[in-house]
Amino acid sequence: MANVVVVGAQWGDEGKGKIVDWLSERAHVVVRFQGGHNAGHTLVIDGTTYKLSLLPSGVVRPGRMSIIGNGVVLDPWALLAEIDALRGQGVHVGPDNVRVAENVPLILPLHRNLDAAREKALGNARIGTTGRGIGPAYEDKVARRAIRLGDLADPAVVEAKLDTLLLHHDALLRGMEMPKIDRAAVLSELLEVAPKALPYADTVWKTLDEVRRAGKRILFEGAQGTMLDIDHGTYPFVTSSNTLAGQAAAGSGLGPGALNYVLGITKAYTTRVGSGPFPTELNDETGRLLGERGREFGTVTGRARRCGWFDAVLVRQAVKVNGINGIALTKLDVLDGFPQIRVCTGYRLDGNTLDHLPASSVRQMRVEPIYEVMQGWTDSTRGARSWADLPATAVKYIRRIEEMIEAPVHLLSTSPERDDTIMVHDPFVD
Repeated sequence: MANVVVVGAQWGDEGKGKIVDWLSERAHVVVRFQGGHNAGHTLVIDGTTYKLSLLPSGVVRPGRMSIIGNGVVLDPWALLAEIDALRGQGVHVGPDNVRVAENVPLILPLHRNLDAAREKALGNARIGTTGRGIGPAYEDKVARRAIRLGDLADPAVVEAKLDTLLLHHDALLRGMEMPKIDRAAVLSELLEVAPKALPYADTVWKTLDEVRRAGKRILFEGAQGTMLDIDHGTYPFVTSSNTLAGQAAAGSGLGPGALNYVLGITKAYTTRVGSGPFPTELNDETGRLLGERGREFGTVTGRARRCGWFDAVLVRQAVKVNGINGIALTKLDVLDGFPQIRVCTGYRLDGNTLDHLPASSVRQMRVEPIYEVMQGWTDSTRGARSWADLPATAVKYIRRIEEMIEAPVHLLSTSPERDDTIMVHDPFVD
C-alpha cells in the first residue's frame, strides 16, 4: 500500500482540502508537514462547511489520526481555537486523534506583531503575507532561538529561551522605533496555554514509523503551493517554508523512501493571492467572471484572489520539481459556458521563447504568455461523477492539459462536494 503526498501545483488555493478529505477515506493517518495557520482549507460535506487553517483536512473523518509535523510552525492559541470551532460543529477532536510534534516551533504574539510591522514598513513593496507571524517564526527556528512545543513542559526553559528571543526582537523593534515587548505578559500567556496544548504533544517521527511498519496508509498534506516555495517559487513573493513534496519527509520525520506517490493539485485555471508575478493574470471581465464563479476569496484572509488562464508552463515546472505522479484537476465547472478557453504554452521575453518560469523576479514580472486557444463547452460539468458525464470538448481540454504538463490527470473534482469526484487512478495503489 502506498503513502501519498498531496501538494499544490500553482500558488495555493487549488482545492487541496477537498482532495485530502476525499483521499483520507482510504488513509489511516493524515499529516501536515509545513506552513502554519496561514493555510486555509474549506471542506463542504453533506452541506456543512468546515474551514480549517492548521489541522489536517482528515480531522473531520471519524477514526483517522491527524498529525502536525515538525516542519509546521504552530500558533498554540490558533490550534486551540480551531479545535473549539470544530467541536462546536460536532466534530470529535482530542489528543486521541490529534498529535503535534513536540519539536514544532511556536508562533508567539511577538511574531504576529513583527510580521504586521514589517509589511506596513514595506508599503507598496510588501510581500502580501497573512500577518500571522509565519515568516518571523521560521526565522527564529533557523536562527536556533525558537521556543518549541515540548519546551512548555519546563517553565525554567521557557524563561531562558524567552530571554534569548527578546534580545533579538527588542533590537529589531528599536530599529523601527517601536516599544519593546512586555516580557511578563508573553511569559504569562505561554504558561497559561501550556497545560492546554501539551496534551497534544507527541514524538511524531516515532509514531509515524510505527504506523508505517504496521502497513497503514499515510497521507501527507501540503499547504500553499509550489510557486510559493521558499526556494523554487516566485521569490521573494513566497511563503517561508518549502512547500514541495520532498519536505513531507523532513517535515514529519519519515525518510524519503516512505513517500510512494505524489499527487499535484491544480485548478483548471490559475489564481493567486497577494503580490508577485502572475503571467496569465486577467484584469478584465473574464478575470472577474472566473473569480465570481469560482468564489475566489481566501479562506484565511478573505482577500479576493487574482485570476487568469491555465498556465501549463508553470504547472509543468511544478510536476518536475515535485516529482508529481498524477494530477487532481479541480474547478473544471468554473469554465462552463466560455466559448473559447486559453492555455499558456510558453513565455516570451526580449524576443526569446521560454519553456519555464525564470528564477529572477525581475524577469518573471516581464514575461508575456504565449496562448493556445481551445474551444469551450456549453453543457455543465458541475457534479459530474464519470467521464461519460463530461462534454467532449471538456475531455479534449483535459487531454491537452495532460500533454502540456507531462503528467496524467488521475482525479477530477467537479464541485466542492466530497462525492463529486472522478477517480481515474487510486493514488494509494502504487
